[in-house]
Amino acid sequence: MTTTSTKNIAEQAAIHVVLVPGFWIGGWAWDGVLQPLREAGLTPHPVTLPGLDGDGDRPIGDITRTETVAAVADLVAGLNGDIVLVGHSGGGPLIQQVADQTPERFRRLVFVDSGPLVDGARSAQQTDAEAIPLPSWHDLAEQGSSIEGISADGLARFAERAVPQPAAVACAPVHVGNPSRLRIPVTAICTSIPSGTLRELATPGGPLSTELLDYADLTWVDLRTGHWPMFSRPDDLAAALVTAARA
Repeated sequence: MTTTSTKNIAEQAAIHVVLVPGFWIGGWAWDGVLQPLREAGLTPHPVTLPGLDGDGDRPIGDITRTETVAAVADLVAGLNGDIVLVGHSGGGPLIQQVADQTPERFRRLVFVDSGPLVDGARSAQQTDAEAIPLPSWHDLAEQGSSIEGISADGLARFAERAVPQPAAVACAPVHVGNPSRLRIPVTAICTSIPSGTLRELATPGGPLSTELLDYADLTWVDLRTGHWPMFSRPDDLAAALVTAARA
């Protein structure tokens, strides 16, 4: 029989992997990586952000970035043990803001085809609309979000389950200011842009408004595919997440 003290020790030794998706998708997007993470002894927590569960219970225009960051922070607050925050695409700047609040809580940040923004930057251009619908595959490719490697069935599931992205979340500026966030170890998993190219684009004065190169401990991982590796190469993405979490 497991005693309470033994259970508490096990919980404290756990490595929790909090998986934050990008625009239009919920926690279901991580389905393909969950079992490999569990088999590696990690505890995954796929996140469905406010307004992205598809139930339509709330007006999408009421959902704010502050509320969305708080939803991830509240999940983190209930976990014991080491925590790895994973952010894909637009989820990257969200985990950055969560980490800024309590940087001492995190073992590592992992940005999947994403990165942290400089204070005041935005993930998407401002719009008067309350929601941003999923663009066509052609338009996504034109915007630099490649669907390379996703099967026809995968694209059909993606389109069927995708929901409009709350614009107030996507378009609100990032606010960070705790210098301790820059001491959290970071892994950047590069899928649609090679790490060498991303490193050049992220150089101060370059076209990207990112603070990625400001982190003291930064590991680059190349996983060549499209913008959604959880759909196109889930096993390989899971392996990269395991390596990052165990580093």
